[in-house]
Amino acid sequence: MKVIICGAGQVGWQIARHLAGERNDVTVVDNNPSLVNRATDTLDVQGITGFASYPNVLERAGAEDADMLIAATHSDEVNMVTCQVAHSVFTVPRKIARLRAQSYLSAIRKDLYRRDHLPIDVVISPEREVAEAALRRLRAPEAFDIEEFMEGRAQLIGLDLDADCPVLDTPLRQLSELFSTLRAVVVGLRRGSSGRLFAPEPGDQLQAGDQAYILCHTEDLARTQEIFGKSVKRQERVVLIGGGNVGLTVARALEAAPERIRAKMIERDRVCAEKAAEALERTIVLSGDGLDIELLREANIERADAVLTVTDDDKTNLLAAVRARTAGCSKTIALINDPTLVPLMGPLGIDAYVNPRQTTVSSILRHVRHGRVRNVYSVGDAEAEVIEAQVMSTSPLAGKRIRDISFPEGALVGAIQKSGEKVVRPGGGTMIEEGDIVAIFALSADVPEVERLLQVQVDFF
Repeated sequence: MKVIICGAGQVGWQIARHLAGERNDVTVVDNNPSLVNRATDTLDVQGITGFASYPNVLERAGAEDADMLIAATHSDEVNMVTCQVAHSVFTVPRKIARLRAQSYLSAIRKDLYRRDHLPIDVVISPEREVAEAALRRLRAPEAFDIEEFMEGRAQLIGLDLDADCPVLDTPLRQLSELFSTLRAVVVGLRRGSSGRLFAPEPGDQLQAGDQAYILCHTEDLARTQEIFGKSVKRQERVVLIGGGNVGLTVARALEAAPERIRAKMIERDRVCAEKAAEALERTIVLSGDGLDIELLREANIERADAVLTVTDDDKTNLLAAVRARTAGCSKTIALINDPTLVPLMGPLGIDAYVNPRQTTVSSILRHVRHGRVRNVYSVGDAEAEVIEAQVMSTSPLAGKRIRDISFPEGALVGAIQKSGEKVVRPGGGTMIEEGDIVAIFALSADVPEVERLLQVQVDFF
């Protein structure tokens, strides 16, 4: 597949990394030469320096015979014009655009832009993706990572295993015997000073300090956390620090959530705070510095079940989370764009983070994959993926028991949805049938082989 990626920032670079690693023909376009050079020096991609919306630049990038264009620059307007040019001048079959401005998103949702007037096949909203990720964090506050699969029937959760975890030193194969009705599978472990992520064997034992990725049935989410030593508490009071696009979207999502959540927001910019107060119905908006201990006390931070720091500055988010913790908040979640800052979470005592880049990359990958792939989630720093797909009749998986399938070493089946929407825990004797929906954890190097087993290398245009 020939793909043009417009924008070589964090999102564009990660998408290029994924697609180039799967032997796609990828060209990266950006008007910043240093970003283009970084992409071409570190990835097996071609690079074009120039403005992505210019027809001559897209022509140099090979738009005349491209299968897909992904517009992920920092400008909504450039992304929209790029898709329009790709459609009108080069008839590129599939176009994906990242849009941030709520005004554009609202108009698109109301169909004010007809498909033939604004030819974008898929719109990705980072703020919406982050808001959904933040809500998932609140539903599983002890998890450092969480993602939904199978239309919300299954969850991938990441848990830090403490010394008091009840199932330490227990071979994974014995967990199925000890908890026979638990629909959960440990699909990935991160261990040791190297922090290497791997797919565990049945005889592997859990150790204190491990980070475990677990695929479980949504109905067993609370029980799974308890079995792995995590207490479960309903989140009723939340404080948001930051009232920009992300904070406002998160606040709206909290107001619309079925759970009754009382939220307060702190925003430093007075104009931005006033806009947020006008846009929100039940959320109390305070104008001031989220690092101000007196303002945090005014927001009753010591009674809050969680604080989400979602300003546009990573360091401010980290410091605000630390200040909220010292002021008595029991759970801290920070928005972090820079992956190099994530290792600071432990020493700073921050419980979880939301990575807009990771959520956006995962969202785009869902629409890039071939065949009957329904969902893709990028794990860690693009170290692994969880792929949800429907098993086709031509798949080598169809009609076989899991123990008889030659999965690569870095791949594990975490959940299977049978006909009738029943989600089951897979075992060696579980039969995979045509039409089943499977969720498979795969290290990045093994993703192409997993796709081959799923028979997803078919054209979807």
